Amino acid sequence: MSLAAKLPYDHPYAGGFPGIGSQPLPTDSDCLTYLAAVAAADGAGVETGVATAVDTFFSRIKADGLFDAIKASCILCGARTITGALVPMAGAAPTPQGGWASGDYSRTAGLKGDGAALYLDSNRADNASPDDDNHMAVYHSAGGDFGGLIGVRTDDGAATFHGTHMFQNPTSQTSRNRSTGFVTHSANDGTVSTFSGISRSSSASYLHRSQGTSDTVSQSSDVSARTINVRVFGRGHDLVQNLFNGSIAFYSIGTSLDLEALDTAVTNLISDIGNAL
Repeated sequence: MSLAAKLPYDHPYAGGFPGIGSQPLPTDSDCLTYLAAVAAADGAGVETGVATAVDTFFSRIKADGLFDAIKASCILCGARTITGALVPMAGAAPTPQGGWASGDYSRTAGLKGDGAALYLDSNRADNASPDDDNHMAVYHSAGGDFGGLIGVRTDDGAATFHGTHMFQNPTSQTSRNRSTGFVTHSANDGTVSTFSGISRSSSASYLHRSQGTSDTVSQSSDVSARTINVRVFGRGHDLVQNLFNGSIAFYSIGTSLDLEALDTAVTNLISDIGNAL
């Protein structure tokens, strides 16, 4: 790694040194706004290599038509501190719950839950996305073997789980269809680092993707979205339960989108950040 790549992206010589060469700098306007907010939270800008990885990600999701569908999201890695990691790239900032500390954060793997008390309130209500136009996604690292990754639940005496959620190892997903049961799509996700997500764009079926493979689930949206906020590292309702004990480096909530394209963009982002640090 060059010396310039190790400099903060906003350093006068971040682009290179006179007579020695140059390197790319972030240029996307939305990315620059995000990076400035992270720098304010961290007390210093991220390294140029991290900044350009994020810039590439912003450019990629815009080119793929994903940007407007992402309504609440955090890149939970790359920032210098846990405070910077909680700066949203889209939507409201999440509220950390349970007493997160600096030791719960890795710049390459993201935030690590404890399976007992730690989770994030996304501050985006489940019903902010229409019943038949929604997505949720995370990128989680190997090592977690139990817990809800992202979603909502309610105990109303009829159907225990409502809304959209993912459950780890094996990964099970529902998308507004829990009253008819759920389907286990991917076995043993806890042994690998992978993008996992769901997207529903019709009342008849939804798409699930994990470990680089997508499948269509033919289950109708027979329950309505909840008024409660989506949780990350758990499944939210009045009492958040089934908290995840692994690491999450990215999450996204919003309207339906191309999961394969988002998977590619996010997976490359996590890899590029790791290579830059």
